Amino acid sequence: MIQQPSSLKPGDIIGIVCPAGYMPAEKTQACVSALENWGFKVKPGTTVGGHSLNYFSGTDEERLNDLQQMLDDPSIKAILFGRGGYGMGRIIDRLNFKRFLKNPKWIIGYSDITVLHAHLFSNFKISSLHAPMAGAFNDGGDKNEFIASLHDAITGKKANYKTPPHPFNRPGNAKGEIVGGNLSLLAHLCGTNSDMKTKGKILFLEDVGEYVYNVDRMLYQLKRNGKFSKLSGLIIGGFTDMKDTERPFGQNAYEVIRDIMADADFPVCYDFPVSHTDRNYALKIGAVYQLKVDGEIVTLTED
Repeated sequence: MIQQPSSLKPGDIIGIVCPAGYMPAEKTQACVSALENWGFKVKPGTTVGGHSLNYFSGTDEERLNDLQQMLDDPSIKAILFGRGGYGMGRIIDRLNFKRFLKNPKWIIGYSDITVLHAHLFSNFKISSLHAPMAGAFNDGGDKNEFIASLHDAITGKKANYKTPPHPFNRPGNAKGEIVGGNLSLLAHLCGTNSDMKTKGKILFLEDVGEYVYNVDRMLYQLKRNGKFSKLSGLIIGGFTDMKDTERPFGQNAYEVIRDIMADADFPVCYDFPVSHTDRNYALKIGAVYQLKVDGEIVTLTED
């Protein structure tokens, strides 16, 4: 049985850390202001605008220690990541979750944070939030429905999302725990201690900036690992900024997915708003949802 962290209430503290790529501190200011307007207090970690001169927000040790401190601190009720990129895979096996398990808190992010979501679900059955990060609050993002979905999720409101149909959709109804995230990271996690089991689940996938042939390869890796066997349902999110080789692959990402899933006996929906763009609804990993796909509308409702 999945355990959900407690909902947040006014006055609770939300920590902000960058366990992967570097992010200037000023890029978190819109987020900090919005969170404070929501009634929360904010505690930035040392990796927010850290002194790193390379890709990462700090050394592995610095990023590990910053995140570990946030996980251990019982006064912090949620951890919102500044950005993703790459880096969680370098430190995930060194994190200690002993204190976190006594006081679970919402872990919020996507992209590279897929590693942490999968690890928490697979090892501890703790729910976490695949949702917008601090960077998404910039340029007026704090006023859109997707940031609003994050607020709803952390304050205990259950999701009820509706999206238009897509020509590739496979109709049907599904119910199950929702799991998933970034395709590249889920493929990377196969065979590791953080690997997700998908039988009976609603799986969601998204990615950004990949070559189409890489998408094809990673999907076949998941298929060969049995990740599509006995799914309850499949949600295909945004596959944005895809690239092609000089000699074209011959299909776009959605066409690749459609063909690989041609024998699916469960509902499949495409272009669901979970992505690396601002169209990114909050989803509670491990929570039970109902997915309904028909010719008029797609609905995803949290039980």
